[in-house]
Amino acid sequence: MAEDCIQQKGFASNDRDDFHNKILDLSHNDLDGSNLEDILSTCEQNECRNKSYIYLHHNRLRYLPSYITMFKNLRLLDLSYNNLNVIPDGILELTSLNTLLLRSNMLDEMSLPKNFGDLTTLEVLNLSGNNFKVLPPQIFDLRELRSLYVGGNQIEQIPGDIKRLERLEVLYLGGNQLTEIPADVGQLQYLQALVLCENKLRSLPSTISCLRRLRSLALHKNFLTTLPPEIVTLRGLIELSLRDNPLVVRFVKDMTYTPPSLRELAARCIKISKIPYGQHDLPANLRTFLNSAQRCVNPRCKGVYFDTRVEHIKFVDFCGKYRLPLLEYLCSPLCHTSPAFTYSSSDPESSDEESTVPASKLKRVLLG
Repeated sequence: MAEDCIQQKGFASNDRDDFHNKILDLSHNDLDGSNLEDILSTCEQNECRNKSYIYLHHNRLRYLPSYITMFKNLRLLDLSYNNLNVIPDGILELTSLNTLLLRSNMLDEMSLPKNFGDLTTLEVLNLSGNNFKVLPPQIFDLRELRSLYVGGNQIEQIPGDIKRLERLEVLYLGGNQLTEIPADVGQLQYLQALVLCENKLRSLPSTISCLRRLRSLALHKNFLTTLPPEIVTLRGLIELSLRDNPLVVRFVKDMTYTPPSLRELAARCIKISKIPYGQHDLPANLRTFLNSAQRCVNPRCKGVYFDTRVEHIKFVDFCGKYRLPLLEYLCSPLCHTSPAFTYSSSDPESSDEESTVPASKLKRVLLG
């Protein structure tokens, strides 16, 4: 593939030779640490200095020989598909390292060097297919990181420190045990691809709408029943995968409504009728309750709600391609059946269609 790229760019033959001289490919050689140590120990100093790309994937390495530190100009190191359970501190001496591929090893949160964040030139890090249960905190010190792949692990939580990776463009978290995504993800202003498939997500933070550069969002194989309404503002999104989530019409029909309590009914009357009350009129807990009133989403309804609300699903058009189920809150089941209720969405002709959405339109979301 690298050779094809060179040819397409019109490189001369001597440029191609120079490029190949920078590569050391020892992949698929059934090497263990001892074998590799013997090979690297024979490299002359000038030869080591010239190498920029080392491929050691698909071997039997249980450790990385210290001779790797001789390759001072190394830009890419591929150690994928080995048996590594620790990355030595010596890797920190590779001060030009741009891409580190560690996919499908036996690494966990204790496997990386304590000062791993000192790899200030690192832009691509692949830790997919390992044994991570949490993300090592030193990863968040990699301020130049552009792509982070940690799919196929056992990660249950993403810390808010993810926002420190300010230059991140690709974040791959698929195939983990995530039940939620922190709102801090919305601060990754350069993010273009976010992969959250094959987790246990039931909802997404509304801050996902802040990812203005996002072009690809993979959400398939989760437990999502709705999406935050703010997602319709992601106008640059061109790939959206929602298949194998419980986004079905039956969910809408099965939703139940619990009648409000007497306290809530009284509070609604006070708020709707705008009855004044002061510090000496009501106990502090009742004033706090009254101040927690939420306006019904129906723009033509003057109602409010407190503890009791109707969870209503509205299907809206998105980017001319998708039919998205968005969650909104109403004060009463009567709101969404009122002929006067018109939902304001990206589609000005959109009306209340939760029970009559054509299967063809739903299919485009579920299989997207």
